[in-house]
Amino acid sequence: MLLPVLNDPPARPALRFGDRELTYPELAGAVGALAGELAGRSRVAVHATPSLHTAVAVAAAVHAGVPIVPLNPKLGERELSHVLGDSAPELVLTAPGTELPAGYAGLARLDVDVDARAPRPAAGVPDSTTALVIYTSGTTGAPKGAVLSRRAVAANLDGLAEAWAWSAEDLLAHALPLFHVHGLVLGVLGPLRRGGRLHHLGTLDATSLAASGATLVFGVPTQYHRLADQLERDPEAAAAIGRARLLISGSAALTAVDHARIKATTGLAVRERYGLTETLILTAARVEDDPEPGTVGRPLPGTELRLAPIPDSPDLGIVEVRGPTLFDGYLNRPPRDPEEWFSTGDVARWTESGQLALVGRSATDLIKSGGYKIGAGEIENALLEHPAVAEAAVIGVPDEDLGERVVAYVVADGQPPAPQELIDHVARLLAPHKRPREVRFVDALPRNDMGKVQKARLPRD
Repeated sequence: MLLPVLNDPPARPALRFGDRELTYPELAGAVGALAGELAGRSRVAVHATPSLHTAVAVAAAVHAGVPIVPLNPKLGERELSHVLGDSAPELVLTAPGTELPAGYAGLARLDVDVDARAPRPAAGVPDSTTALVIYTSGTTGAPKGAVLSRRAVAANLDGLAEAWAWSAEDLLAHALPLFHVHGLVLGVLGPLRRGGRLHHLGTLDATSLAASGATLVFGVPTQYHRLADQLERDPEAAAAIGRARLLISGSAALTAVDHARIKATTGLAVRERYGLTETLILTAARVEDDPEPGTVGRPLPGTELRLAPIPDSPDLGIVEVRGPTLFDGYLNRPPRDPEEWFSTGDVARWTESGQLALVGRSATDLIKSGGYKIGAGEIENALLEHPAVAEAAVIGVPDEDLGERVVAYVVADGQPPAPQELIDHVARLLAPHKRPREVRFVDALPRNDMGKVQKARLPRD
């Protein structure tokens, strides 16, 4: 059972979003009422705003054994059309009063009532049943739906609980979106599986985090960078946050500078972890280990990880994994063989202490910006639909705040348009965080003898 606490809910707080809070008995009632309406469905979607309604919707689908597809509420019209067409949900769950994008037209809607109370025991759902279908940012085309079983989610959360000594006594605080692994699987299902508490802050700022009393904090490097700025000006908040057990960072690498700034203000060393949508979390810095900035810890229990050799790079390898937390395959595509090694495409090395250190990607087309993984190919395709664009190449360039920012190199078809016109064009078709932050016009893109664009030759400053 993925969320056993809902069958025998303890009399203590469970979820808090803003000024709304549900205790475990209240959560069990709301989940039970909604699970009754979802029972027997083949697949449902949720308009995944950072809200109590999304958390209840996902918990109810899990309780009912119904696969759920969390959808970014800022998806562009093409992305939304593709995901809905590919996943074919029977209905979409959302908060009452929400005005859904036009792309949902024709899909049945079910409003989530967080005040309903109809507790019901979980059905005997096999562990192999799909829990979630989470869409990835593909590097060369449309997003694909990674199929994650209940077994994989449970194994991953239990492995993290061991690594971080995560218990029912912990209060987790974060301000992450609820449509991907970090914010939803770890950040909502994680505390509920432990029987602990979640306080979703909306924004990870020093004042709200200090007041939360959190023992665990999840964030992405962009959030920690901004938090470090605030804590250097607010020693009282820094002292309060320093009473937490663990600060955890993920989704991209935290810089050594920000590691040092957080440690200097709070006295706590940030621990990092590493994973993908397809694999969930593979490695994590354990609570008993001294954190090493620049590393992402050791493999979780049951996870096999190896480095496939790279010619002329004896200390580096491509990360390959297998184990109980990996996905079953992509929706509407052949299933993945669980005995086969899955290549992440990430280049890494082992440190002398046995920690994994990521050093880059084998592909240049996945950009990590502000905690999001953004496929360059999607943005290039969107740019090429503008009549003034003849060629386009998108890369990530280092950015102090975002980690990487999206930059588009464009060969114009005739008179170059205003850069903002192209930025707005992409933002209309895709999610806003995928828009280029900068457009650079060039006469030609660098190519090899086969005509392939050589992105490594594009300036990254």
